[in-house]
Amino acid sequence: MIIDCHCHAGEGDGLTGPWNTDAPLGAYLRRARAAGIARTNLLPAFHSDYAVANRALGRIVRRGRGRFFGFAFVHAASDAGRVDAMVREAVVGFGFRGIKVHRHDARISREICEVARRYRLPVLYDVVGEIAPLELIAQAYRDVAFIIPHLGSFADDWRAQQALIDPLARHPNLFADTSGVRRFDLLVEAVRRAGPHKLLFGTDGPWLHPGVELAKIQALGLAPDDFARVTGGNFLRLIRRASIASASADGAAAKAPNLPNRRPAPPPGRPTAAGADPWLTLSSEAIGPAAAETELSC
Repeated sequence: MIIDCHCHAGEGDGLTGPWNTDAPLGAYLRRARAAGIARTNLLPAFHSDYAVANRALGRIVRRGRGRFFGFAFVHAASDAGRVDAMVREAVVGFGFRGIKVHRHDARISREICEVARRYRLPVLYDVVGEIAPLELIAQAYRDVAFIIPHLGSFADDWRAQQALIDPLARHPNLFADTSGVRRFDLLVEAVRRAGPHKLLFGTDGPWLHPGVELAKIQALGLAPDDFARVTGGNFLRLIRRASIASASADGAAAKAPNLPNRRPAPPPGRPTAAGADPWLTLSSEAIGPAAAETELSC
């Protein structure tokens, strides 16, 4: 089963470009169906209030009746103090399985990383070519998975994409998606050095053609098991850690929480056993098409 881990949906309110105006799914879904893409992870378009955008995306995910996953978009600066409430609402109310952060808005914050740790959610962080801080982030939050879209740069900054491959290979909790990468040999090098278990197929739809993006993965000539990892298995492994039970432990599952204006106390982390790396088994375990199909129930 092929899963697109990176597609936008819904309206933005910036009206300065497609990315903050509208992300309609009609043409994307027709093209994805023709390409054999079975499920899609949706992210909101840029918006001045991501709580509003996340709720609108939640309605789209619900109408999809199992066709879609969802990630909650948060703004590290504008949403400071209410990230926990926003993510809780998205996880409990809409069934979202991750967090989206964009460097264009603001640099990722400890508040966001701690919330991701609490709910065991992956973070799709568009770093806009800013690679160096990932060393600090990956080490400070070893139990959080960070997915870096576009191999580090949608702007075809080959230096940034090249620079990402080394930390991608060294840090077990760093992953990258393939959306919008134009220099094909960089994908080849990422597979060779970091391994197919560190890449996730994404399209950055609906603005990029999903069939074209998938053709790049097909052109890598991966073994069947590795192709299954990149085109769905790796994504499923990251989202299966999401702790919906943790989010609803206070009985809030039936009701969306209020979004406070004040900063809540940071949630405590969950230390792992001494010397244990929670990503080694997750990253190295083989997954084939049958296993990926089974994990859709998680």
